[in-house]
Amino acid sequence: MVSKKIAQMAADTLLSKQALDVNMINIAEKSGFADYFVNATATNSRQMEALSEEIGDKFEENKMFPKSVEGKKSSGWILMDYGDVIVNIFTPTMRDLYSLEKVWGDCEIIKCED
Repeated sequence: MVSKKIAQMAADTLLSKQALDVNMINIAEKSGFADYFVNATATNSRQMEALSEEIGDKFEENKMFPKSVEGKKSSGWILMDYGDVIVNIFTPTMRDLYSLEKVWGDCEIIKCED
């Protein structure tokens, strides 16, 4: 599967579980470690856990497994590394703190909506 399709699958999965402010950042031209970030905000730690489980299940159905998963729901940020696609699930506070959209502001940012 092409990395943009994988990123879109992640975004669609997050949106299906009511994640907020979902976007994809195309970092392929600026990064040697991935092609896309998929970012989403969870309203609370329970939703954060549900979102990460749903991503894991959906990717596993498609025979894709993470290289690593970092963070916990209590940390406010879960990072799921699928190689060319990295899924970030944040609480609102942590999303504001890390501001990936600003850090990667010179890259294409694709807003995702239902």
